[in-house]
Amino acid sequence: MNNKQLRYTTFALASIAAGTAGLLWWAGKNLEGWLNRVQPEPLPDVTPAAQQLHQDSLVVDMHCDSLLFGRDLLSRSATGHIDLPRLQASNVAIQVFAAATRIPLGFNVTRTPAHSPDLLRIAGAVQASRMAWQSPLGRALHMAYRLHEMAEQSGGQLRVLHNQEELAQLLAARKERPFLTGGILAIEGTQALNGNPANVDKLYAAGYRIIGLTHFYDTEFAGSAHGWRKGGLTAKGLDLLVRMGGYNMLLDVAHLSPQALEDVLTVWQRPLLMSHGGVRATGDNPRNLSDDQIRAIAATGGVIGVGFWETAVGGRHPRHIIAALQHIIDLVGDDYAALGSDFDGGITTAFDAAQLAILTQQMLDTGFPETTIRKILGGNALRLLQSALPATAV
Repeated sequence: MNNKQLRYTTFALASIAAGTAGLLWWAGKNLEGWLNRVQPEPLPDVTPAAQQLHQDSLVVDMHCDSLLFGRDLLSRSATGHIDLPRLQASNVAIQVFAAATRIPLGFNVTRTPAHSPDLLRIAGAVQASRMAWQSPLGRALHMAYRLHEMAEQSGGQLRVLHNQEELAQLLAARKERPFLTGGILAIEGTQALNGNPANVDKLYAAGYRIIGLTHFYDTEFAGSAHGWRKGGLTAKGLDLLVRMGGYNMLLDVAHLSPQALEDVLTVWQRPLLMSHGGVRATGDNPRNLSDDQIRAIAATGGVIGVGFWETAVGGRHPRHIIAALQHIIDLVGDDYAALGSDFDGGITTAFDAAQLAILTQQMLDTGFPETTIRKILGGNALRLLQSALPATAV
């Protein structure tokens, strides 16, 4: 190769490298916009009466994944579903922020092999994020740090809640400042423990108060509803539950395999949370709860958070969400149904966090009594949090 050919080759390779880098940068900037979308549908107009009922109610959402993408949640954004201004616009008093630490490429609801590529590693690489090279535990600790950091920068408008005492303080403060929002940290999938049940100590110290044993993958602790084996609770899982009980942490059974949920019900003596999902009566897939599972969770005094996306409820329109809520109420009464949006969890919805009053309107249009609407919007979830969170700082 002569000098001229070498120069041309070098220039071509440099151009390809620059183009690839530019493409990855562009993909990283737009990744969340692709994953977390709002696809508008004809929605009910919110009447003044519905808006007033919504504003007078305590609103709690038991699940979102907004910490995954590193976005500044203190500023209003056109990306994704949630930020603090949008939560405030919908009078959200408490938002549970989940940390998923390993997510399979493709979101296979039916069966996920253990070797499925980790979307967070790929996404972290294109976003030049620390998430790309951290261990699952490191990712969880990083997301907890980010929520506490944003709370510190919010001028008191966002508070991270760790116990019942802080929850009571938030509710009292909201009487004068109704724009205040509390955040609670949750683990979605025990990959975050790096295989060691004792690492729950580190997660608790970082602020986590809710743990879901599985996400899409089977873990060393329990089988996933979407896993390869879909096994039950393991010895490590039982060890973890004992440690969680010692901290008065909440157990989230979303994504658990049927066998794992059955095993949990035999050993867990406190109310259970199913943070986000649906019911098989309106969305028949492994992600959702059977009637027997709904009854079993209700029998513990727990709550079931209904999601806002198609896999969970069979569609994106508010009437699909209300239909799932209606089924729970018909089966076990109105003390166990709650909101579990899964906002920013790689889903497409018909509305974002600023528009939750649409659900209040849809419930009124469906004929729900105001007392039931208040329970669903947040009363039931609040009851669970008040009974299940640690009383004070440990």
